Amino acid sequence: MASPLQPVLFVSHGAPTLALDGGAWGAALRTWAGTLEGVKAIVLVSAHWEQAGPVRVMAAAQPGTMHDFGGFPEALYQMQYPAPGQPELAARVAGLLRAGGLEAELDPSRPLDHGAWVPLRAAFPEARIPVVQVSLPARRSPQLLAELGRLLSPLREEGVLLVGSGGIVHNLRLLDWSDHPQPDPWAVGFEHWVADRLVERDTAQLFAVAGLAEAYPKAVPTPEHFDPLFFAVGAAAGSPVQTVFDGWQHGSLSLRIWAWAA
Repeated sequence: MASPLQPVLFVSHGAPTLALDGGAWGAALRTWAGTLEGVKAIVLVSAHWEQAGPVRVMAAAQPGTMHDFGGFPEALYQMQYPAPGQPELAARVAGLLRAGGLEAELDPSRPLDHGAWVPLRAAFPEARIPVVQVSLPARRSPQLLAELGRLLSPLREEGVLLVGSGGIVHNLRLLDWSDHPQPDPWAVGFEHWVADRLVERDTAQLFAVAGLAEAYPKAVPTPEHFDPLFFAVGAAAGSPVQTVFDGWQHGSLSLRIWAWAA
């Protein structure tokens, strides 16, 4: 029996503390995941795995959990997300990338970083669905990342959920630790600019965001959190987009989640 075509997800994963209390963000992810049928595996690109040289593809049968952060409550460091890997799928991912002209290598030792396991733990707490993580190329462009997503988009027809994990507005220097801080108008305006480009399917302007959106330097002081969005856009192949969650953390961390329909 054929697998249902899977959607594509972009999730802003915020601060690691969302693993302790995901609140409405975690509830929205869990509810959305509960609507899915026939998910056999997850292939994910996270802001927290940048790699020089060939694209790396996690190939461990049991990748394990990386606690790649510091200064947080001890309970976070005790958390595990024991989702299995899937070496056969990793080999298929690498093969699709190579067939499309990208260099790709299997990585048998890479664990899941918190850009992967924090949102996956909220969406799929049972940790039963196999996960294969794919690196961000250190030398990259929006077009390259969209092509990476496009090359992997056939996996959607095989029951594979494709996920980009990062953040639309992610400025750690401007964090507001007061109770219930509100995002600044520049942050909201930038996120809305991006949202409009997605709804209009205007990839040309989206790919030129660094030169077109005035607030880009503030919202995206370094590109690794924004860039998984380009992967998701490429994988979505023009499917309509919907907002799964719209919220903020500490004033300058967008928690926006988008999904592209199957």
